[in-house]
Amino acid sequence: MAKRTKEDALETREKILDAAIEVFDRRGVSRPSLTEIAQLAGVTRGAVYGHFQNKADLFSALADRIQLPDESLCQAPDHSCDPIGELRNRWLFLYREVMSNEQWRRIFAIILLRCEWVPENGEINQRCSEGHAEGTVRLRTLIEGAVAVGQLPADLDVEMAVPVVHASIIGLLQEWLMNPEAFNIAEIGARHVEATLEMLEKSPHLRRLSSGNTVTNPEPTSGTE
Repeated sequence: MAKRTKEDALETREKILDAAIEVFDRRGVSRPSLTEIAQLAGVTRGAVYGHFQNKADLFSALADRIQLPDESLCQAPDHSCDPIGELRNRWLFLYREVMSNEQWRRIFAIILLRCEWVPENGEINQRCSEGHAEGTVRLRTLIEGAVAVGQLPADLDVEMAVPVVHASIIGLLQEWLMNPEAFNIAEIGARHVEATLEMLEKSPHLRRLSSGNTVTNPEPTSGTE
């Protein structure tokens, strides 16, 4: 009997999370109430509070069904002998999974497109910020590791490279989520990954600058003498 009760509780929890995906994807995160989610799930509001303290707690559980973009990307071992390979593989996995897994697609859309940065979403936005910060640390570890083993230039400006790579990953993902029919993110993403890694290897604008030195753009040519 106790086993059945536990199974029933888990089933109810999953129904609530499924309903939250539907409601948040359709109406955003800040406007819907827990009552609306409870009604769609076919449970009472009290049942929702039996599993989740508030909307922020529900959102966090929803994000845990996958992992936030930064978290899912950068869980490579801290001492990998192939940091670039780890980065490439996990980056490509993210693009393939979000394209083939409908639940991943909807949850990422909620996190990146439906989660309004307004005061009433304070705890929810904090959850996103924490995921971003944790992912940034892991991404920096991979890039620093790649420099250490000679996969990236010794003079790479890591503090500049990390946000560039992060923006590249999230930017393509957001672009695709806004219009999934526009392109195949798994195919375009594979080329996108290699282009970004090539930029880290070769761009002079991503090199550390010695004191007093700057990287300047070449003078444009007029086409006539």
